[in-house]
Amino acid sequence: MGRAIVVGAGIAGLTAARALADAGRDVLLLEATDRPGGKLRSGEVAGITVDVGAEAMLHRRPEGTALATDLGLPLTHPTPASSRVWTRDALRRLPRTVMGAPVDLDDLADSGILSAEGLERARHQAVAHLDGDVSVGDLVGARYGDEVVDRLVEPLLGGVYAGQARRISARSAAPQLLDLLARPEVTLPAPVTGAPPVFAAVAGGMWRLPLALEADLRDRDSAEVRYDAPVTALRRTPSGFVVTTPAGAEAAELVVLATPAAPSARLLADPAPDAAAELEAIAYASVALVTFAFRRADPGVAEALDTGASGFLVPPVDGRRVKASTFSFAKWDWVRTAGEGLLVLRTSLGRFGEEASLQVPDEALVRASLADLATATGLTAPPVDAVVQRWGGGLPQYWVGHADRIARLRAAVARVPGLAVCGAAYDGVGIPATIGSAQRAVAGLLA
Repeated sequence: MGRAIVVGAGIAGLTAARALADAGRDVLLLEATDRPGGKLRSGEVAGITVDVGAEAMLHRRPEGTALATDLGLPLTHPTPASSRVWTRDALRRLPRTVMGAPVDLDDLADSGILSAEGLERARHQAVAHLDGDVSVGDLVGARYGDEVVDRLVEPLLGGVYAGQARRISARSAAPQLLDLLARPEVTLPAPVTGAPPVFAAVAGGMWRLPLALEADLRDRDSAEVRYDAPVTALRRTPSGFVVTTPAGAEAAELVVLATPAAPSARLLADPAPDAAAELEAIAYASVALVTFAFRRADPGVAEALDTGASGFLVPPVDGRRVKASTFSFAKWDWVRTAGEGLLVLRTSLGRFGEEASLQVPDEALVRASLADLATATGLTAPPVDAVVQRWGGGLPQYWVGHADRIARLRAAVARVPGLAVCGAAYDGVGIPATIGSAQRAVAGLLA
């Protein structure tokens, strides 16, 4: 069978390469950096190896957990610790919502997140009748009012997309809301005891997943992985494709581009210009993660942090520097165990359009995070260690019209036999969705 080249060794590229190898293809995987994994990456803080990228995946969508299980990786689930919203100068309990749309208005009232005026507007719901694809913010705002959008939808979407609620597509990012908010009464059954957890992770860190995939590929005679091998050009030939790297040209019958939108657009400019134009219109947000380790025994640390919370979200309307903080030691048992008396947590900074705020030295992001942590929790003890991980252009923005754009893009790619695209820019930014994108791309090629 013919040779296949996969460009990009993030979770999508690794998955695509493995699927092609499973189908009997000789596979060459080319990665521009010196390591696999993309946004799944490990770092070290105070001697503890932790995730400095994505730390969890949806458990109720099967692709991620199925792949981890197939690779022999142990899974774990979050503890019962609950999340907070830091708004109106207090850490407040996050009520039951679907992507910020409240499903229990009494629970919402008890949380104290909304003002009296905002709660009154939320109680006078108007059934949303919006035509076509609309933003999540417009959809929820039409039903519950702007304050629900500002203080619930925005921080939740900020955590997933680092995006803006009134630009993110409901159809692409929260399709369940379209049906839910069209009902006269918005209710969901109470949580069932013993129901499957919403999220899962690989015990010891999600960074172990791409390393296991890479090891699986390296064990095969039919697969080769090359690092520091950026692809600079892709050209169609009568027999397939030629891929150019600084080390020379490589020929293949099949090519899968598992790179972000901008580099994929550059490579598609010649073989699929219409697809390239669609990719160029996909915007990205930059974020930074600051991981801290605090000594639990230091004065005030346990009282400020070890309170049963798994972290907090921050609405942009409150004007803070951080947009979220995850108390990893409280959310994951394996992190607490690895800490041996240290409490590991991380903050997240940056939303779409805020790139300039991240263009400061690492020390400035550490100081800003510590200042917000002190105001939110009362924590004043110095950290044992702090590590900054920047993800420039890390999160694709699923703006209104995204699904139609992807349909046009895929139609353009399909006109080039032997070519496919996959990754977080297409069908979802989460790990299972990205894996599913790669599996779909390979299935289409092999069909």
